[in-house]
Amino acid sequence: MFEALLKYINSYISKPISESEFEGIKKAFIPKKIRKRQYLLKQGDVCKTFAFITKGAIRQYMVDEKGIEHTVQLGIENWWVGDRESWSTLSPSIYNIEAWEDSELLLINREDGMKLVRQFPAFNEMITQLDERHMIATQKRITSSISFTAEKRYTEFVSCHPDFLQRFPLHMIASYLGITKDTLSRVRNQTIKK
Repeated sequence: MFEALLKYINSYISKPISESEFEGIKKAFIPKKIRKRQYLLKQGDVCKTFAFITKGAIRQYMVDEKGIEHTVQLGIENWWVGDRESWSTLSPSIYNIEAWEDSELLLINREDGMKLVRQFPAFNEMITQLDERHMIATQKRITSSISFTAEKRYTEFVSCHPDFLQRFPLHMIASYLGITKDTLSRVRNQTIKK
């Protein structure tokens, strides 16, 4: 489990992390296994940990007042999952985070995460890189949802996340893209014909 985290950290930093540094970082993480359909976080609870996915598939979604699920994040190996707002402000989450496959995670709480940022320059460098990429991805997602056609949203999704097509059902992908399952089916059929 920890080998995946080491490889991940090294992919985000300018100089490989030393063994002693990584030993210090490892101590802050707690391994956890969850089964398919098991929740990592339920709406109304405070998000006390962020999770690094070493195996499996996770989805984050909210349920609106009509009972409709809206997927806001999909994640597989080497992705992080958690409710950043709840984690930062200790407020109740509006999201559910659920395993879509049996999954193995490395959990870290906010206090330990902040200690790692202060103690280990490599971890701080990784977090800085992640924050920058997260902001760029969020900006792209907003632009896509307010200005792109369903077809363009789908083709960009396929281009950026081809592995997700085999790991998540179409209704979750449609929800993530902000379109209906019928629209997604139509768009996929048009894309195949091209």
